[in-house]
Amino acid sequence: MKLLRYGNPGQERPGLLDAQGRIRDLSQHINDVGGDTLSTQNLTLLASLSIESLPLVEGSQRIGPCVANVGKFICIGLNYSDHAAETGATVPPEPIVFMKATSSICGPNDGIEIPRGSEKTDWEVELGVVIGKTAKYVSEEHALEYVAGYCVVNDLSERAFQIEREGQWCKGKGCDTFGPIGPWLVTRDEIADPQNLGMWLEVDGHRYQNGSTKTMVYGVAYLVSYLSQFMSLQPGDIISTGTPPGVGLGQQPPVYLRPDQHVQLGIEGLGEQRQKTYAADV
Repeated sequence: MKLLRYGNPGQERPGLLDAQGRIRDLSQHINDVGGDTLSTQNLTLLASLSIESLPLVEGSQRIGPCVANVGKFICIGLNYSDHAAETGATVPPEPIVFMKATSSICGPNDGIEIPRGSEKTDWEVELGVVIGKTAKYVSEEHALEYVAGYCVVNDLSERAFQIEREGQWCKGKGCDTFGPIGPWLVTRDEIADPQNLGMWLEVDGHRYQNGSTKTMVYGVAYLVSYLSQFMSLQPGDIISTGTPPGVGLGQQPPVYLRPDQHVQLGIEGLGEQRQKTYAADV
């Protein structure tokens, strides 16, 4: 299934995408697409519904973040060997873990706000992993059983805030609108191998990123298991698993986002995002 949330910010309703690419409303069956509805049992019940009997949503609709009320937005840094090389970094002996503010989350096609004083806002297409049941001290062998599904994430980053302003990376990662997720949460059963998905990103029609989850250093199952050794992963938590090469920081010379640009990105089987940049109020 491809689960989604549609409607104005703060007023999103649950839905799913049918075989014709149309939105079907799920409000009679679940309150929202979030932690308490992502268990295997609930997803099995949703999968048993007759899609054609669900109300068809008419007209153009804003697509909201594909998961509501995210508890933790956990990110992995330098998790692609080719991306580490382009930034001059070495592959870490263990995953680099940082948190992205949940207030950064927005819809997949919402605008990207360039923060006040920013000169180095960058892009990162990433595979998002959505947790479906509580994971604590789980083995790598069984880790994928705790995954509800996958989504596209744009892990936007302000590189000066992240790297040049001292402290941890979170200052450059948690700005408002820096976490578009979606357009849909694709359930685990539809993705045969999360380590074999093409991914790409373009700015104003120029393709900068063109990679694959094949080059992840630490795969999805490893990351779920690894993180669960340090903190319990709760239903609705999102793990953003790192980015392939082609970020603005890695260009020669570096290239960064400016207001009034168009960003488009996607991952095989998970859909696409389209965003326009704008300047923060000064």
